Amino acid sequence: MLLSLWQRWRRWRRGRPFWGGLFAVLAGTEICVLPLAPLKVMLQQGIAGIPSVLMGVVMIVLGLTAWFSPAQRGLAGVLTTLIATAALVMSNLGGFLIGTLLGILGGGLMFAWQPNATARRPLPEPHSPTPTGTTPTGTTAHPDPQGAQP
Repeated sequence: MLLSLWQRWRRWRRGRPFWGGLFAVLAGTEICVLPLAPLKVMLQQGIAGIPSVLMGVVMIVLGLTAWFSPAQRGLAGVLTTLIATAALVMSNLGGFLIGTLLGILGGGLMFAWQPNATARRPLPEPHSPTPTGTTPTGTTAHPDPQGAQP
């Protein structure tokens, strides 16, 4: 039972950009939670709290999108990278730089991930039979290397 559950988890995890989505969710959480911290921890609260929470929520949603809709991984990866870069300026240095770095790493992993291709056999090399009596260079082959002498 436990082995079967572990195998199903591994198959699910390998069928999608898991690590990219995880880093995006962690980055979004870092960026989203930081404005909700006590004011002593924050550099400057001001109006920056609203974009921080919104960017964090969007990054979490993009990470979950990569998990549950792997076909959208390219768009999710690019948007995650762009939002993480924008958070550097708009959200307390992007969650004290940790959220930005995690977001850029997660976006890159999501964008670069490719689904497993089935193992393919190499195609056989094209075989072009040569006509009887000729060599591959097109010259006539003689049975006697000295040439046909009468």
